Amino acid sequence: MRGQPGFWDIDERYGRLSEAGDPLEKLNAIVPWEVFRKPLSKALKRSDGAKGGRPPYDPVFMFKVLVLQALYNLSDDQAEFQIQDRLSFMRFLGLGLADKVPDAKTILLFREHLAEAGAIKNLFARFDKHLAKAGYLAMGGQIVDATIVAAPKQRNTEEEKAAIKAGEVPEAWKDKPAKLRQKDRDARWTVKFSKAKPADDGQKRVDIAVPAFGYKNHIAIDRRHGFIRGWSTTNAAAYDGAQLPNVLDKNNTGSTVWADTAYRSKKNEEWLRENGFNSDIHRKKPKGKPMSERTSKANARRSTIRSGVEHVFACEKGPMGLVIRTIGIVRAEIKIGMANLTYNFRRFVWHKGRTAPA
Repeated sequence: MRGQPGFWDIDERYGRLSEAGDPLEKLNAIVPWEVFRKPLSKALKRSDGAKGGRPPYDPVFMFKVLVLQALYNLSDDQAEFQIQDRLSFMRFLGLGLADKVPDAKTILLFREHLAEAGAIKNLFARFDKHLAKAGYLAMGGQIVDATIVAAPKQRNTEEEKAAIKAGEVPEAWKDKPAKLRQKDRDARWTVKFSKAKPADDGQKRVDIAVPAFGYKNHIAIDRRHGFIRGWSTTNAAAYDGAQLPNVLDKNNTGSTVWADTAYRSKKNEEWLRENGFNSDIHRKKPKGKPMSERTSKANARRSTIRSGVEHVFACEKGPMGLVIRTIGIVRAEIKIGMANLTYNFRRFVWHKGRTAPA
C-alpha cells in the first residue's frame, strides 16, 4: 500500500490541474474577490467574538462557496461533499487537506443571512462598478428578455390554490407549521410555448403549450459586451413587460432597447421616450390582418440582435443548471441573483482571455 500523500504529491496534482486548464484557477485569478468584502460584512453584521463561540468563516470565503454552487448546480449537501472531495474546489477556496470544510447547515445559514439582508443587489452592483473601472462600460444599447426558472412543484387542492392566489394561508396549513414551511406560496404556474416539429415535414412548426412552475429571471444585457446589467425576480406567471423599467440600465452609453412583443405596450413606449430610450422592440401582428412585409423584415432584423440574450439563458440552464430548490421568493432571488452574478464572472474571464476592453 502507498503511504499518505506528501506535499510534493499534492503540488504535482495541482500542476496537472493547471496544465489541463482548470477553469476555477482562471476565475480565481481574474475576479477581484476583495471588492465584495465590505458589502458582505455589512450584510452579515457579525459580532466581534467577545461572547465566545466558534469563529465564523471568512465572508469572502463563504461567498466563493456560493459561487461554486451557482457554477455547478450544487445543493448545500453536495457542496459540502464536493469541497471535501475535489482538489480544484479546495484550491479555489484556498483550503489545505487538513483545513475544516463548512458543512451544509453553515452554507445554508450564510445564504439565509444574505437573503434576509437583501445583499445580492449590492453585491451585483459592486461587480458592475468593477467592470466599468476595468473598461467594460455598458455600451451599444441593451437587450431585454426573461426565462422561467423551475422550482419544486406543489401539490395543492383547488381551495388551497385559491387561498394562495388571494395572498392568504390555507386554513388546513395554519396549525401545521412543518407543512407550511415546505409550501412555496410565492411561486406560480404558467404556460410556456415551444416550437414543435410536426410529423409532416412539409408543415410549419407549431406552438406547443407546456405548463411550468417556479419563478422568472428577467434580465437586460448590454449589446457590446454581453454582461447582465440589470435583473429582477418574479413568480413565473408575472407579465414580462411590467419588468422593463426594473431591469434597464440608465448608464448604458447606447439608448436603443431590443425586446420581444411581450414588452411592447403603450405604457412601456411612453416610459422609454420619457427616460431617453429608443425603442426597437418587436411589433405585434395586427389583429385579423396579415403582418406587412416591412414589419416582418424589421422584426427579423430585431431578432438577429435580440438573439444575443439567449446565450445567457443557455449558459445558466445548461452548464450551470439553474433551478430553484428553496422555498419563497426571497430565497429564490438570491439563487437567481448569484447565477446572474456568476454568469458575469464567467463572461469577464472570457473577455479577459480574448481581447483588451473596448
